[in-house]
Parts: sequence; C-alpha cells; structure tokens
Amino acid sequence: MALKLLIKNAKAIITCDENDHVYKDADILIEGPKIVSIGPGIKEEGAQVIDGSGKFVYPGLINTHHHFFQTFVRNLITIDYPNLTVMDWIDKIYRIFQIVDNDVIYYSTLTAFADLIKHGCTCAFDHQYCYTKKTGKDPVDRQMEAANLMGIRYHAGRGSNTLSRSEGSSIPDNMLETTDEFLKDCERLIRLYHDPGPYSMQQIVMAPCQPINCRPETFIETVAAARGMGVRMHTHLGEGETEGIKARYGKRTLEWCRDIGFIGEDVWYAHNWEVLPEEYKLLAETGTGISHCPAPAVLGGFPILDIKAMQEAGVLISLGCDGSSTNDSSNLLDALRSAYMMQTYYTKERGGCASAYDMLKIATINGAKTLGRPDLGSLEPEKAADLFMIDAEVLELAGAIHDPKNFLARVGLTGNVWLTMINGKVVYKDGVITGVDEKRLASEGEAVCTRVIRKPSEAFRPFL
Repeated sequence: MALKLLIKNAKAIITCDENDHVYKDADILIEGPKIVSIGPGIKEEGAQVIDGSGKFVYPGLINTHHHFFQTFVRNLITIDYPNLTVMDWIDKIYRIFQIVDNDVIYYSTLTAFADLIKHGCTCAFDHQYCYTKKTGKDPVDRQMEAANLMGIRYHAGRGSNTLSRSEGSSIPDNMLETTDEFLKDCERLIRLYHDPGPYSMQQIVMAPCQPINCRPETFIETVAAARGMGVRMHTHLGEGETEGIKARYGKRTLEWCRDIGFIGEDVWYAHNWEVLPEEYKLLAETGTGISHCPAPAVLGGFPILDIKAMQEAGVLISLGCDGSSTNDSSNLLDALRSAYMMQTYYTKERGGCASAYDMLKIATINGAKTLGRPDLGSLEPEKAADLFMIDAEVLELAGAIHDPKNFLARVGLTGNVWLTMINGKVVYKDGVITGVDEKRLASEGEAVCTRVIRKPSEAFRPFL
C-alpha cells in the first residue's frame, strides 16, 4: 500500500500550473510518488501529516545543465575563468580533468546532489563527458549509485569527445573516445538505466560534448541512434566555438546542427549566448530548448541572453547551474536569483525583462518540458510529488511575503530550504539529508579530492 502524506495548512502553494494558481492556507495530499489533490481542508485517514504552517510550497526546481565531476575542481584562482576565453579555459582545465578517477566521480556527484537538494532541486541533468584512463566507462554507473543513495531524480547525459588535438580539438588525446565506443556505451546505459515511464527516477540522454571537439559523424550517428532508441539529445552550443565552426564547416554552429538533424523537440543546447535574434525563429519552430546557465555567462563576461525576446519568439528556455569549474556551486536557487538580476540589468535597453515569476517557471515547468517530463514541473493532481518548502515566518522575510509567486528571485532567497520532497519522499528537512551520514561522506570526499586531485595538480600547489 502506497504511503500517504498530507501537507497541512501551507501558507501558500505556488503551483506554476497553466493558470498560475496560488493556493492560500491549503493542503496537499500525496500518495506514493504523486500528488492526489490540492486545496483547503483536506482530510485523509491514516496519512502522515507534515505541518505546513507558515511555509511556502513550490514545485521542485529542475536543473538542465551541469557537470558534477567539476565540484572537485573549483575555487581555483590559479585557473581564473573570468579572465580567460572558453577555449583557453578548456585548454588549462582539462589538464586537471584528465586525472579524475571513479572515486572523484562518485563523491563529487554526491557533493553536487547535496547542494542541489538543499536548495530545492528535485530533478537534475548532468552532462558527464569526463572519461579518463582511470574512469574507463564507469562514470554514469557511479553517478547512478550516488543518485540512488541521495534519492534524487537523475537524468544522465552520456557525453564524449572524439576529435584529436592534431585535428583542431582542445581535448587531451588521453580523454578521447571513438564514435563507436561512445555509441556502444550509450546503448549499454540506456538498456540498464533508462526508464521512460511516469515518475521515472532515472533516464539517459545522448550528449556529445560539443561540435568543436567531436567528429561530425559522432553527432550524425547520435541523431540516428537517439531517435531509434527514443532518448533525448544535448550538447554545448554557441559558447565561443562559432567562429571555429565557421572556419571548419563554413557555417554557424546552429546552422550546422540544423543541417545534420541535431535539432528538434528532443534536443536542447547549453548556453547559446552567441545565438542571433534571427535564429530565434529556427529554435522556436523546431521546439529546440536552451539551458540558460547564468553563472558562467556573468563570470566569464559573456553575452546575456535576451530571455524576454526569446520567449516572445516561442523559444523554450530552462535553467542550469553548469559545472563548478565555472560556477563554484550547485545552488539552483542562486542561479535563479542571478538569472533574474542579469535580465533586469538590461531592462531599459531591451524594453522590459522577464519577471521573477517568469524565471521561476523557467526553473520548473520549462525544465520539465526540456527534459520531456510531462509528469514534473508543477504542483497538480497526478503530477509527481516533487516540491520544496521554505519557512516564510522568519524575521528576515517580514514585509516581503505578500507575493509568493515573485518572492524567490525578487527577494533573493538563496539559502537552504526547509524541506525537499522527491517522488513523494522527504529527502531533506530542517538541515538534515535523510538516510545518509553527511559528515562521513564529506570527510571521505575531501580525502578523495586531496589524494586524486589536489596533490598531483599544479593548480592546487599554492594552497597546500
């Protein structure tokens, strides 16, 4: 018999549904993985009650771009991302990436998951392209192990780099795979882990790293394989490589993707700050999504997407943290605030900007659409019980709680939430991640980081 939970007397329930409904002083009944009903005065015999008094309830945030392994390669002023081009940064940072092993993959993934969960994220996509001599083909398997331990909904992007340095790539040769290796491992992972059903906790995405560092056949064959197996596709696009792609193929990267078929409702791109207004129509007509990652854009001094204009054109935009080597954290609430602030900076120049609530929907329902998850992204009956709650009755929030829809990004609430629920299970409450010994895991993770990353890498020498 499925467990029943009843959140009682929530101060506000922000649904992010099609009607932007906000319930005041209401309840949510949950049975097993799904929401059964929302409204005032719900009674259910035998249900476990969570007191929602004074709490705001939001749909779980959905992260559509990340690199979990990078949580052990961050806070490095010795590789100063704000003062480097993306291509120069790649050249320096891959010298560290190539020494990553599977212990790093596992513990850095746990670290990212903890940060995400504590800040209201309930479903996360990771673009795992770090395959070294030490990791072999095991990184996604270790990430799935970490996701199961933490109880988070996980979409794994199986990435790859297949073009050598001698042919124009910036990737060390010892981190390259062949297209055939990549495709075979994708097939293995899809067979083992991909669950396309409602309330699925794990899915696989075929995600070659980026066109500039891959052979064209890697992308071409990915399109055929992914559509044949019914999985989605993802890559980096428009983040500094466009001129290189033009020199190589005589066209912009988005045009190149269109011509080979790596575009459509089952595809989304990370970043794309090089997108042109005249390209919005192509993205909108094909249903291709964009994962906006505010931290690397602002830290790198790169162009800021015109989200208002893109949404008016019909482009699907979601929110991502991006890897910690260009962000330094995995806090999606902080990304939400940063994204909103970056839009407001240009409001006079661009004739208005997306609202704080618009940004919340980008981080929730748009994320669900991007990942192809109609069962996620809003609080409604039959949707997954993925949500987070904040305590709205603390002194520092007095005077701001009259508008819970715009509250998060506008007020700038970026600290730990009060509760995070995933698939109907409480995975974090009042400062405690359920079911794990957090201090032990943190200690083990630090030891792995020091042994595998800090001691061998020159970038960490000034700090040891």
